[in-house]
Amino acid sequence: MKIAILDDYQNATQSLKCFELLADHEVKVFNSTTRGLGQLAIRLAPFDALVLIRERTAFNRALLAKLPNLKLISQTGKLASHVDVGAATELGIAIAEGVGSPTAPAELTWALIMAAARKIVPYANNLKDGLWQTASINPALNGLGFVLKGRTLGIWGYGKIGQTVAGFGRAFGMRVTVWGSEASRAKAEADGHTAAASREAFFEQADVLSLHLRLNDATRGIVTADDLARMRPSALFVNTSRAELVQTDALEQALQRGRPGHAALDVYTSEPLAADSPLLRIPTVLATPHLGYVEQDSYELYFRHAFQNVVDFANGAPANIHNPYYAANARR
Repeated sequence: MKIAILDDYQNATQSLKCFELLADHEVKVFNSTTRGLGQLAIRLAPFDALVLIRERTAFNRALLAKLPNLKLISQTGKLASHVDVGAATELGIAIAEGVGSPTAPAELTWALIMAAARKIVPYANNLKDGLWQTASINPALNGLGFVLKGRTLGIWGYGKIGQTVAGFGRAFGMRVTVWGSEASRAKAEADGHTAAASREAFFEQADVLSLHLRLNDATRGIVTADDLARMRPSALFVNTSRAELVQTDALEQALQRGRPGHAALDVYTSEPLAADSPLLRIPTVLATPHLGYVEQDSYELYFRHAFQNVVDFANGAPANIHNPYYAANARR
């Protein structure tokens, strides 16, 4: 099969041990992202199978219809809303779903919390300029960091990642409070944490508030400007899940008003994030380039399953196919 691996920004996939699974196939790795429909259609038209790195490229009906040779989309990790499943099914394109792990995104979340709480990045950057124990040359931003022990960690979304982050919080001596579905709150209480009394109290009481929700129609824009305005001026807002969970522009405006006082972010509505993004101009924001799953062990896990799904499909034994009724519509 002719296979394309999309959006491999660091050209990392060919160095993975699991890349040898595709040894019998013709593989092209693209290291740059293309957004235009026409450009994408021209680039991808020759390929039988595409391996997608999470949601870095979206596939709507218009694009899928311009890919006559495409038979398989193999997804790294779990499928999200970036692929029009209905259109793919109608066009006879199979979508193979992969697996994920909560470990890397949970660890990155905690790294961001630790770094933001202790102002590690500005301290380190200023040290290179000869400034000792200086977080900022602006006196208003040159305050002390804070320890996590004894403070309240708010977690919205108590799935695998949220549970892991809650465990980190407990290990650091934090009070963990959870908001989310009734089932999530009950599970949190069963694990010895606290369920927030209300949504309002959840935002008002958290010293550190971290989102761990899946993005779907029900959760898009679920965090509102009113929610953020309830946060303390000293509070830290953390988002390593999806930027679209927050209402458009609400976080930027909230940070400029000082509630919450700080944010640590790994996800953005448009990625790669433009260098002139307003978020990067806010000094109280710690921003990383969507690194949640970008590490060696996660790549080996994600791509081994994605590549194996391609091999199985090529061998006439498709597995882990996500779209319903695919068999009845499959391209011959």
